[in-house]
Amino acid sequence: MRFTKITSFILFAVVLAFTLCGCSNKAGSVKAEMVIKDYGTITLTLDRTQAPITVDHFVKLAKNGSYDDSKIIRMQEGFVLQGGAEAKDNSTIKGEFSSNGVKNNIQHKKGVISMARATDPNSASSQFFIVLDDKAQSTLDGSYAAFGRVTDGWDVIEKICSDITPDKCTNDYYGFVMGFLRESEYITIETVRIVED
Repeated sequence: MRFTKITSFILFAVVLAFTLCGCSNKAGSVKAEMVIKDYGTITLTLDRTQAPITVDHFVKLAKNGSYDDSKIIRMQEGFVLQGGAEAKDNSTIKGEFSSNGVKNNIQHKKGVISMARATDPNSASSQFFIVLDDKAQSTLDGSYAAFGRVTDGWDVIEKICSDITPDKCTNDYYGFVMGFLRESEYITIETVRIVED
């Protein structure tokens, strides 16, 4: 009888541990790899605890192939590298940042990935940006949904940025000041794959 109670307790503890592991992973981090044509792979760690809506949306887009052959369209030096344009799914999500009533403690420092959006705070769809310099933080914090950071492949980002010269940008304010590329100069994201969820 005593052996049965101990065995039952151990089995309960094991089941509980597996359950808690599953829950904590869903509330924790997600690993993703972004493969850039002709450049290499950027590894991301996404923070589902701080930005669950945004991370789940990004994971969904990656898993359904929406990011396959999407484009990097902007590089504003010392500010952001922007991609995810021309994705196959343009559904929008709630913006997870303080000016939209959502607490998000991820700061927009160098290497952080965040969602781009239009003026509507809930207009983020597929486009994202990677912060290139800590100086961008004061402009972005509280107004954009940061949801993870680059954990490997910064050399890939540096190579992309060094290859984007002013002559590859549009011949207007948006190209000159904000670094938007001419369509013929877009850089292709071959795929985004989720490697640990």
